[in-house]
Amino acid sequence: MGLLSSRKKKLTILKDVSGTIKPGRMTLLLGPPSSGKTTLLLALAGKLDTALKCSGTVTYNGHEMNEFVPQRTAAYISQHDLHIGEMTVRETLAFSARCQGVGDRYDMLAELSRREKQANIKPDPDIDVFMKAAATEGQEANVITDYILKVLGLEICADTMVGDEMLRGISGGQKKRVTTGEMLVGPARALFMDEISTGLDSSTTFQIVNSLKQTVHILNGTAVISLLQPAPETYDLFDDIILISDGRIVYQGPREHVLSFFESMGFRCPERKGIADFLQEVTSRKDQMQYWARRDQPYRFVTTDEFAEAFQSFHVGLQLEDELRTPFEKTKSHPAALTTKKYGVGKWELLKACISREFLLMKRNSFVYIFKFIQLTFMAIVTMTLFLRTEMNRDSISEGGIYMGAIFFGLIMVMFNGMSELSMTIAKLPVFYKQRDLLFFPAWAYALPSWILKIPITFVEVALWVFLTYYVIGFDPNVQRLFRQYFALVLANQMASGLFRFIAATARNMIVANTVGSFALLVLFALSGFVLSRDDIKSWWIWGYWISPMMYGQTALMVNEFRGNQWSHSLPGSTEAAGIDVLKSRDFFQEPKWYWIGVGGLIGFIILFNIFFTVALTYLNPFGSSRAVISEQTESHEQTDGIGVGGSIQLTNNESSSNNVTSSAIQEEVQRSISSKSSSVTEATIGTISIKKKGMVLPFEPHSITFDNVVYSVDMPQEMKEQGITEDRLVLLKGVSGAFRPGVLTALMGVSGAGKTTLMDVLAGRKTGGYIDGNITISGFPKKQETFARVSGYCEQNDIHSPHVTVYESLLYSAWLRLPAEVKAETRKMFIEEVMELVELNPLRQAIVGLPGVNGLSTEQRKRLTIAVELVANPSIIFMDEPTSGLDARAAAIVMRTVRNTVDTGRTVVCTIHQPSIDIFEAFDELFLMKRGGQEIYVGPLGHHSKHLIKYFEGIQGVSKIKDGYNPATWMLEVTTTAQELALGVDFTDIYKNSDLYRRNKVLIEDLSKPAPGSKELHFPTQYSQSFLTQCIACLWKQHWSYWRNPPYTAVRFLFTTVIALMFGTMFWDLGSK
Repeated sequence: MGLLSSRKKKLTILKDVSGTIKPGRMTLLLGPPSSGKTTLLLALAGKLDTALKCSGTVTYNGHEMNEFVPQRTAAYISQHDLHIGEMTVRETLAFSARCQGVGDRYDMLAELSRREKQANIKPDPDIDVFMKAAATEGQEANVITDYILKVLGLEICADTMVGDEMLRGISGGQKKRVTTGEMLVGPARALFMDEISTGLDSSTTFQIVNSLKQTVHILNGTAVISLLQPAPETYDLFDDIILISDGRIVYQGPREHVLSFFESMGFRCPERKGIADFLQEVTSRKDQMQYWARRDQPYRFVTTDEFAEAFQSFHVGLQLEDELRTPFEKTKSHPAALTTKKYGVGKWELLKACISREFLLMKRNSFVYIFKFIQLTFMAIVTMTLFLRTEMNRDSISEGGIYMGAIFFGLIMVMFNGMSELSMTIAKLPVFYKQRDLLFFPAWAYALPSWILKIPITFVEVALWVFLTYYVIGFDPNVQRLFRQYFALVLANQMASGLFRFIAATARNMIVANTVGSFALLVLFALSGFVLSRDDIKSWWIWGYWISPMMYGQTALMVNEFRGNQWSHSLPGSTEAAGIDVLKSRDFFQEPKWYWIGVGGLIGFIILFNIFFTVALTYLNPFGSSRAVISEQTESHEQTDGIGVGGSIQLTNNESSSNNVTSSAIQEEVQRSISSKSSSVTEATIGTISIKKKGMVLPFEPHSITFDNVVYSVDMPQEMKEQGITEDRLVLLKGVSGAFRPGVLTALMGVSGAGKTTLMDVLAGRKTGGYIDGNITISGFPKKQETFARVSGYCEQNDIHSPHVTVYESLLYSAWLRLPAEVKAETRKMFIEEVMELVELNPLRQAIVGLPGVNGLSTEQRKRLTIAVELVANPSIIFMDEPTSGLDARAAAIVMRTVRNTVDTGRTVVCTIHQPSIDIFEAFDELFLMKRGGQEIYVGPLGHHSKHLIKYFEGIQGVSKIKDGYNPATWMLEVTTTAQELALGVDFTDIYKNSDLYRRNKVLIEDLSKPAPGSKELHFPTQYSQSFLTQCIACLWKQHWSYWRNPPYTAVRFLFTTVIALMFGTMFWDLGSK
């Protein structure tokens, strides 16, 4: 209304961005988080939010966006993985291929064979077969699908369910690859990929980018890929670099010239540093200083705008400007390059694809339908015994009322059975919106199958109800009336399903849908002519009676029953038939034609609701997407901060962890010599070495954890049994052994799907299903989950926090419930302060956590909060699952510094890690390397510059030597792949099992699995650290803040109650005084 001043600020996401992206070249898009990478990709793919104001144009081959269909010419691959969990990987990709069709491949093939005939060339038969198979339309199993599965390394999980929160499926890295594959199977020529490497190990990322590079170069495609922490060898695969920072393009052009541009500005990339990491840090205020190369000149901060202006006068920038001045000639564009058809295949094909998918999902979700059948049967039995015919007479109007009640109850039961449509529709909406916007299929092709295929189920459901209850309740025995009732109830069920689907598609999230859904039902019930008879409904509500679909069903059923033979006798004191008296008593219509009017009304509503459902799917969009948090620090404040922060982020060569460089060599010696004595000695000795100890307000007992020959297996999944595998169990870990000690930071590594998270879950006791064999000890005593849970912490890969509390409150809550009861409140607060200092969360103390990807903290801040929440419980052993995935190099360095600080307090820390840069990798002391199939192939110290690790693997015959400045983490994953094993004819597990290293580890495990003299087994007097009352108070305190800070939820409830109260008040107006 303009009374309140708007808090909206104008926020520029991209400023004056221009450039060209050429076919046949791979372009890497780099930039720190929230610099506008995603926005730029969306703008190029023609998918920008219409609410954003933008100026300027994007042209493809000189054509503007409105001259062709950008969604099908360009594929945008988002950073969020949205898939239907109940489909397997192969089915997901095959469906995508069926919908997108083969594009212009068919025309190309025709042209190719024409030229072959002209030039008299006999094509290679294999290639010929592949080309022809790839270009045939409407094939259900496409050759391309199999090809992409191989390229992305997904064939091992091709027949595994994708899975979601509730369903076990493929690993996170594999999901990421499915998202990429879904677009690669289509014919799109331009690919825009947003952070496709999150959660993948570096060798997998390298393979994917490499295969993309082949495709792009051979087929002359166009690719722009944004990556967060590309490894050097992945970086070298790209032809062009676009560096973006704060919404300005700092550099755009060939990869060869990027370093010379920054050297002309006075910044040089150090030796053991990935160029990509350097590029992301050189524009940031905190890290720029360490790269300043002109020692004779004083350093001052160079802003993004200065870089951008300097680039325009750099030779690459000048050349770019020339290219932009001369527009692309439209005549040169090949007619097949830009797609003008809206969908890839014909309407009938699309409908067939959607029908087969919907049918598949119904088979997979058959439990829901079976459960609904059982529920209905149970309710039918209850109803039969409640309205039993021996107790039901036909001698008065009030007894007729009981029959009416039975009919009304039946109608409600059959209608309510459609309520499950609500949640089932909403669960599939995110995937639907993604595929609709990518123009896989029109909305009607999705809406029709979900309606048509459910009709047979309706017939079965209603048959169960009617055929069980009809004669037992004692309705009119005429069989024609039985089938009429059956028909009317079938239509009522269909009408309700349609209504719920429509509500789901308009509400688009569970909370709103449930509110609106129950609201709609209340209105339907109250105005259906049973709760309030027609003559009692006020004139201002009578329109509601006429448009209530339930009224039509109700009338049809009543007329059908009470005009029957059994009701033709007249009651005492009346001239008309008993049935008509009963109908009149509740003011129902009496003429037989009203049965058909009611049926007609129901059919009308079925069609209407399904049309509305389709329209809602077509025109409504999902609710708001993610927004990055913009910190409101002032520039001047930042500048004072910038000095002296210089190199604090680099891990291995600066003050932040000076102790682990100087003392790593000593530490190893110390550990080797004293590993035989008790772990407490190790702790004490390391303690004397480490320079500064943090977090010692609360003492904790250091514990070591050893595991020997741990085997973990699960029941063989049904899909794999169908493929003829006979074993009953699928083994995920095959006899893994090792020891994790206090004050030692261990990296748990291996390719995606090697069983890293599985091993951690088994050790932490988080695996509920499956079979675990082997022995696990804690400081020499057998592990008991009840006591172990009290001394261990586990940081999950996905950061789960309560959205409506602040960072400080999250920590307070965790400490309150997990620290022992004897810790006083002041000590607890001091400890929380220390942990916040350790994890560098002080500036964010009062920040609301918020929902991931919607509001609140950024990914990297969430990671640090996850670590802090575990640390305030004062654990001795901490497991971390991929603390650096999804972060850029800077954020990863901050998180790793946190982890290093934690270890230096003498705790035992184990991290699984995916794509470490050299800096991050060398912050670890020990490495536990696994290969696919859950076996270890190296367990031992890394050494300075990873020398021990390199020495071990280079000592194996046939393993290629490491190149200078190459990342050891990437190198070791590359030389130990399954392909390498086959090429060398060795098994790395056997080599490790026969090495001195293995024997040394066995001795260490042996020593650590005996309790130290004088030590006692872990024991706690109570199961929980706090009393029941304290737990209640803590939960009440947290719930209070959660509700207090979530006004929409509370407001909707108040509003909803008020509206319903007003409705009921006006509906039942003045009834009591009659």
